Amino acid sequence: MFDIVNLAVPYFSLIFVGYGCGKVKALPEAGLAWMNFFLLYVSLPALLFVIMSKTPFAELNNPPFLIATTLATSSAFIIAMAVGRIMGSLSPREATLAGLSGAYGNIGYVGPGLALAVLGAKAAAPTALIFCCDSIFLFSVVPVLIELTDRDHPSLLHAFGVLLRQINPLIMSACAGALAAALHIHLPVAIDNTLLFLQNAAAPPSLFVLGVTVALRPFKRLPWEVPGVIAVKLLLHPPAAFGLMLLIGTFASFVTLTSVMWFIQTGRLAFP
Repeated sequence: MFDIVNLAVPYFSLIFVGYGCGKVKALPEAGLAWMNFFLLYVSLPALLFVIMSKTPFAELNNPPFLIATTLATSSAFIIAMAVGRIMGSLSPREATLAGLSGAYGNIGYVGPGLALAVLGAKAAAPTALIFCCDSIFLFSVVPVLIELTDRDHPSLLHAFGVLLRQINPLIMSACAGALAAALHIHLPVAIDNTLLFLQNAAAPPSLFVLGVTVALRPFKRLPWEVPGVIAVKLLLHPPAAFGLMLLIGTFASFVTLTSVMWFIQTGRLAFP
C-alpha cells in the first residue's frame, strides 16, 4: 500500500507545483506551446515506441483482448458524447471533445508507470496493447468527427484526407513499435539511450504543464456536463472493460487486473 502511495504522490505533487507556479508567476500562456509540441510529437511517441517494441510480439497478438478493451473505450466515448449533448447542450464538435475527455486518460505518463510498478513486468503486454489501441482509436476518430462537424458542407472523404495529412505521432510510433517487435529489430545502443532520455522526459513536464494549464484556465463556473463526463470516465469505463473481458474471452487474472486498474488510474488526471 505504501509503495503505491509513494509512487503516486510525486505525480500529484508535480501537478500542484505547476499549479502553484502558474498562480504565482504571471507568464504568458503561449509559453506552453513548445512544451506541448515536445510532449506530443517527441517525448510521448518515444515512450509509446519503447513500450511496444520491447514487448514480445506474441504477447501483443491478442485479438480478444484488443476487442474487449477497445469496445470499452469506444463505449465510454459514445456515452460521454451523449452526456455532453444532453446535459450541456454542447455542439457536435464540443460533444466530441467531451467524448474524448470521457474515454481518454493521461496514459502517456500515469498508466504505464503505475501499472508496471504495481504488477511488475508481466503487465507490460496488456499495458502496451491498451496504450496502443486507445491512442489509435481516439486519435483517429476524434479528428475525423471534428472535421465533419467543423465544416459547412461536411465530406467524409475530405475528413479522411485531413486525418492522413495530420496523422497523430502517437499512432505512427505505436505502429512502428509493433513492427519493430514483430521483426525483432534491436536499435543501436546510442539510439536506444536517446529514446530512454526522451521517454523519461514525458512525465515531469506533462504533469507540470497540466498544473499550469489548470491555473491559467480556471472554470468561471462548473459546466453541467463535467460531472457526467467524469462519472463516465471513473464509474462506467472500468467496469465496462471488466465486463467485456469476461464476455469476450478468458484472460489471466493479472491481465484483467491490469486493464481495470489502468482505466481507473488514468481517468483521474485527464479532465479536461
